[in-house]
Amino acid sequence: MTLQRIGGVEAGGTKFVCALGHPVEGIVAQTTIPTTTPEDTLRAVAAFFTANGGVDQLGVASFGPLVLDRQDPNYGRVAKTPKPGWSGADLVGALQGALGCAVSLDTDVNGAGLAEATLGAGRGLDVVAYVTVGTGVGGGVIVTGRPLHGHNHPEMGHIRLERHPADADFAGVCPFHGHCLEGLVSGPAILARLGRPLSEADPDAPIFDLIGGYLGQFCATLSLIAAPQRIILGGGVMSNAALYPKIRTAFSAALADYLEAPAVRDAERYIVPPTLGDRAGVIGAMLLAQATS
Repeated sequence: MTLQRIGGVEAGGTKFVCALGHPVEGIVAQTTIPTTTPEDTLRAVAAFFTANGGVDQLGVASFGPLVLDRQDPNYGRVAKTPKPGWSGADLVGALQGALGCAVSLDTDVNGAGLAEATLGAGRGLDVVAYVTVGTGVGGGVIVTGRPLHGHNHPEMGHIRLERHPADADFAGVCPFHGHCLEGLVSGPAILARLGRPLSEADPDAPIFDLIGGYLGQFCATLSLIAAPQRIILGGGVMSNAALYPKIRTAFSAALADYLEAPAVRDAERYIVPPTLGDRAGVIGAMLLAQATS
């Protein structure tokens, strides 16, 4: 039997990572393409796969927001986004037309979450939440191997939180909601307060308590709403390991002993970093493709 040629694209705001191969057996070809205009970027993506013999199935895990309702006439497009020139970009249509194969699309966080749930920190669990905290904040819930969708994909980065008194004067950086989760804990939000990235701050600086407190509060809310068996926190901001103890402490305080599930009570095992590192996005994209092959 001929093996399917599986392609994956992790579509980010600064770069597109393209891979050909298999999410488990290994990648045989890979490249990175700078994110410029939709036309030039997607043309370069198609050229990579064509030059490597083409693909039978392609998965794309993309920055968003995205239109994922297949009944929507705009299905497969980027929705309204701060990324200049990309609002309305037809990801699925352009790549299907150029490559002549089916294209599966989901968010970058759902892609990374699918990879971590299948092969990484959430392996063996039925319900896993994955959240990325970086330039933006996004999250997804993987339920028995499938990303959760409703009217569209979740937008966890835009929920509201109880403000810390010491942070009450900070307006937040979200262009839509100001001081939502993304507006308070993203990389740009930290930069706006400190004038430098979190990685350059002293681990004992008050900003760690502030960001950890907000993320702990968010994890408690996520646990109450979706009941995941594990919460995986990735992204550039979470590369600061000093945040995890702060988050877990704030998480437990916010729950106030309400939930009795053993998994939730063991915060050190419940709120964890990813194990696949920067491979999660493109592996997740390949898993998306494989699911339709």
